[in-house]
Amino acid sequence: MKTNGVMILDFGSQYTKLIARRVREENIYSEIFPYNISIDEIVESNPTAIILSGGPSSVFEDGALKINPQILKYNVPILGICYGLQLLVHTFGGDVQTKKTGEYGLSKIFIDNSHEMFSNIPKEIDTWMSHMDQVTKIPSNWKIIARSSNEIIGAVSNEDSTRMGLQFHPEVIHTEYGKEILRNFLIKIAKCKTDWNANNYVREQIIKIKEQVRDDKLIIGVSGGVDSTVAAALIHKSIGDQSTAVLIDHGLMRKNEAETCVTALNKGLGVNIHCFNESEIFLSKLEGIKDPEEKRKIIGNQFIKSFEKISKKFGDIKFLAQGTLYPDVIESGFGIGGKSHTIKSHHNVGGLPENMNFKLIEPLRDLFKDEVRKVGIELGLPPELVQRHPFPGPGLAVRIVGKITKERVRILQEADKIFIDILHEDNLYDDIWQAFAVLIPIKTVGVMGDQRTYENLLALRAVNSVDGMTADWFKIPDITLAKASNKIVNNVKGVNRVVYDITSKPPGTIEWE
Repeated sequence: MKTNGVMILDFGSQYTKLIARRVREENIYSEIFPYNISIDEIVESNPTAIILSGGPSSVFEDGALKINPQILKYNVPILGICYGLQLLVHTFGGDVQTKKTGEYGLSKIFIDNSHEMFSNIPKEIDTWMSHMDQVTKIPSNWKIIARSSNEIIGAVSNEDSTRMGLQFHPEVIHTEYGKEILRNFLIKIAKCKTDWNANNYVREQIIKIKEQVRDDKLIIGVSGGVDSTVAAALIHKSIGDQSTAVLIDHGLMRKNEAETCVTALNKGLGVNIHCFNESEIFLSKLEGIKDPEEKRKIIGNQFIKSFEKISKKFGDIKFLAQGTLYPDVIESGFGIGGKSHTIKSHHNVGGLPENMNFKLIEPLRDLFKDEVRKVGIELGLPPELVQRHPFPGPGLAVRIVGKITKERVRILQEADKIFIDILHEDNLYDDIWQAFAVLIPIKTVGVMGDQRTYENLLALRAVNSVDGMTADWFKIPDITLAKASNKIVNNVKGVNRVVYDITSKPPGTIEWE
């Protein structure tokens, strides 16, 4: 770890990476480590502050994740969040109890804004809670600096403000003034330096990639999406002609996307890129498969097999690069704490075969989508390429609910293009984080030209998000929705009804599968 950064100890929370991201938003270097890191490693890293993440465990469970007591004596400010708070209180002699009911979602808290943690914060704010256990007694010589509206202890601090805990999650965007609270801890209390940015990240990754690859050759898988494009640009900037970009058309891309992607990367970036049509084999492997987890794993495995086959055309290839992001990792249950629950297996994480002939390089694995966009701009990529909506690696396979066929792919490709084109026409595309169409395995009765139809139901989805971990549905104007529905039904053979998805994340996911 870079010295004088913020060390985040991961106890298995789905939100751990959000903490790191919020810290980096303040231009402060941060890095995540396992909860059971040794005190020697901490001393060597010389952090300016330590943050203990939340987690799914209870401090009372057998096998509950514990922290080395020596770490809590280390002479830097330590902040515990949720489980981190409970662990601090429990370790220092306070009481934590499991209650019959917990707090989930928004909860109002009342704060002591004389404490530096809450400097310039209103006395009453809404916060995001997610816990069953509660602090019932604080350690000796500590003080309560916030309570929730139902009198649950919301924040605590020791006398000299070197050890603090928050029951709520300041890293989640639903917490009012969450960024400001973390900033107070980082700047006012921990005195962190604000000297980390995208330029630094690019420089560090270039050095790292060069050290990994040395004189060997590498292929980078590109899909046309933002992540793989930025990864390809970063790899190309690092090792130039030692890298070859490979686009495998699995038959599940957006309409005309393979051709568009190849042209943009080759002419716009000077990247050496080759396209291979493997759609027949992918679609044959997916024939009859309905389960989304099985789809993702089949696609992940076949991608590797296709890369292994294709790589032989380019000589002795030792490395495969991917545009994997951290949301892919944590939703696949591969968080650093090792205790995260699997939400869905991403094809490039949970879908990879155990034995590969490649060594993986994933230069964006520690970043969220918005951070990737900043890196892309830093690399000189055009904004229209960098600002494209996210597109899943498994492609339209996760937007076709149920069985996948060539005909169903055609229907979705055409409908999706119409929807996205209309969002551009109505100047809404740049206001939306992600928008797409979903083909549902339900047929409905309709009437067209005085004749009965019995065709597919199509859903439209548009959400706003910052990091992909939470999302709210976008309020598309009625006139735009009507235009999209009419044009899709009148022009896409096989669709006679369109609905709009207004589910947020949570409880839903952004993608349907």
